[in-house]
Amino acid sequence: MTEIEQKVKDIKQSFRQMMDGQVAQSMRQKGVDYHLNWGATILRLREMADEIKTEDAYSLAIALWKENIRECKILATMLMPPDELLPEVADIWMEQTETVEIAEQLAFNLMQHVPYAAEKAFLWISSAEDLPQICGYHILSRLFMRKQEPNERGINEFMDQALAALQSPTPSLSKAAMQSVIHFADMGLIYERIARSAIHSIGLDFI
Repeated sequence: MTEIEQKVKDIKQSFRQMMDGQVAQSMRQKGVDYHLNWGATILRLREMADEIKTEDAYSLAIALWKENIRECKILATMLMPPDELLPEVADIWMEQTETVEIAEQLAFNLMQHVPYAAEKAFLWISSAEDLPQICGYHILSRLFMRKQEPNERGINEFMDQALAALQSPTPSLSKAAMQSVIHFADMGLIYERIARSAIHSIGLDFI
């Protein structure tokens, strides 16, 4: 057994100590179904990620992601060094993401920090699938919060896609889109006016 395989085994065994049946059951009731879900809280997983010491975080993250276990996938997004994640690997991870929670964790823990974050976000919000869009809007929210302003073409593309997403029957998608529009508006008066005008054009109220 390699060192990485042993680490993955040890990590999986440690999840038993974190098991929270109530959290796992609540997720199942909400339709969030994983092959295996120990119900560990995000805070505890973050603490665990901080405690894990390894010289090869990339390989460990790759190995953890391959496990069809909720906690392994979330840990993978926390351990993967953003500067080492290749764009094509990011695409594979997105394609293999099956729940809203993992899409959100992928955005918050990893994708907002990669050098090509904006490029992937704009690509994913134009996807026909809900989960890449959700991830993309959460990435953009974080970039807007850091005052990373898109160019004129980017603004037009963002607003066009966001208006469609705001009218989606999928609550998690429309919510992610609205959050990104709010953070877009927070960048300044011009952005707020653009957002308000666009939101009003589809008959919605701007928060």
